Amino acid sequence: MISTLLAELIATLEESRRLIPAIEAAGHEIRTALRAKRRIYTAGNGGSAADAMHLAEELIGRFDRERPSLPAIPLCSDSATLTCIANDYGFEKIFSRQIEGLGQSGDILVIFSTSGKSLNIITALQVARDRGLRTIAVLGKDGGPSKLIADHAIVVPSQSTARIQEVHTFILHAWLSLIEGDLELVQ
Repeated sequence: MISTLLAELIATLEESRRLIPAIEAAGHEIRTALRAKRRIYTAGNGGSAADAMHLAEELIGRFDRERPSLPAIPLCSDSATLTCIANDYGFEKIFSRQIEGLGQSGDILVIFSTSGKSLNIITALQVARDRGLRTIAVLGKDGGPSKLIADHAIVVPSQSTARIQEVHTFILHAWLSLIEGDLELVQ
């Protein structure tokens, strides 16, 4: 069984080679925003929320080398804020309401979603776009409506949630390596 799972992951990674230009373009967009002292907001549901928090915590803390902390805010980690917004405005606005209060033109919203179909993700992308944020959607399956809204849509070629999330982790690690390789950001 483990051999089969590993073979599936390797096959998905091989198929994901065609995503390299999109991964690099989105990574450069994040790096450019950070150089301009803009903020990176991240969001996702369930396992994708864990990916969103992972990217934000590595930007704030560090990934592989010592460097200054970088401005990143995971929109999926504050349970008081999430439950307040869900209670007062509905679950579909748990991320978009935060973007309304925090997001500024030139900031970036990075969402992680295995389907791209969650209404709270779609609403967040729409509000971010309307407020002048750049948007990056790290997706799977067919990308859902999110791939049509985001400035950068990276759709992992798999129908398996597990394989999609494994490649999502690779993508966020690749971005962190790109960012930490930028001497302007690490000094």
